[in-house]
Amino acid sequence: MADIGRVGIIGGSGWLGRAIAKALIGSGTVPAERLTCSFRSGRPDTGLGVSWTQDNQQLVENSDVVILSVRPNDWSGIEITASGKLVISVMAGITVDSIKRKTGCVRIARALPNAAAEVGHSCTPFFVASSDPNDRAIVEVLFRSCGTIDAVFREEYIDYLTAMTGSGEAFPALLAEAMMNDAIARGLPMEIARRAVQQLIIGAGRLQEYHRASPADTVKSFLDYDGTTSAGIVAMRKNGFESVIRSGLDAAFRKAQALAINQVGGRGR
Repeated sequence: MADIGRVGIIGGSGWLGRAIAKALIGSGTVPAERLTCSFRSGRPDTGLGVSWTQDNQQLVENSDVVILSVRPNDWSGIEITASGKLVISVMAGITVDSIKRKTGCVRIARALPNAAAEVGHSCTPFFVASSDPNDRAIVEVLFRSCGTIDAVFREEYIDYLTAMTGSGEAFPALLAEAMMNDAIARGLPMEIARRAVQQLIIGAGRLQEYHRASPADTVKSFLDYDGTTSAGIVAMRKNGFESVIRSGLDAAFRKAQALAINQVGGRGR
């Protein structure tokens, strides 16, 4: 295992910062006494046993690895100097170049865990911009505690995956909501509809994991069986299901790109 050293999470009081801290400690990746988190107002009571501070620069100085976990809109208000540190951003849309200019750091990575990090089931893509050969291994160890990881070799892929996997449970929940609403419209009691759809989503994920089947293979198996589910798949596709998904992902992708553009524009004014 890579020698991680001391870790600091700027924005550790936010939902994602807390989820990462919980995953790091729960997996034994980082002991609580080697983890420092910052907060803006009101010291959180998480029960994790980490150190807390409102001084982001002090956090940087006491850490070997700094995780930036603040909202992109709050990035402009972060003032730190992190020369010599490994800085890992989990902020959507904030580029490596922006982080370099603002922090003075040249060892940078971007990672995109989602809300499932809290329960160890996040999909975390990451991009490393560092000449230190140990930094990729450190990023891998840190975010493997949150679930599965994948390195990407072009930074723009992080912005696209922000749109896709960064959504966490939101897009499956959107599908579940549409299915539940249809069931209720047909007279099914709301609680029965909710339980049926929730268990469908949970069971589908577990079956995919258990069988290690690709989504394409799963769909094909139902189409080949040519039963009720096949009829539903054919009708959904005929009515533009895949086009709707593409348009949604494209809108989320463009939003991620706009965050970076806005940051650049903000520095120019």
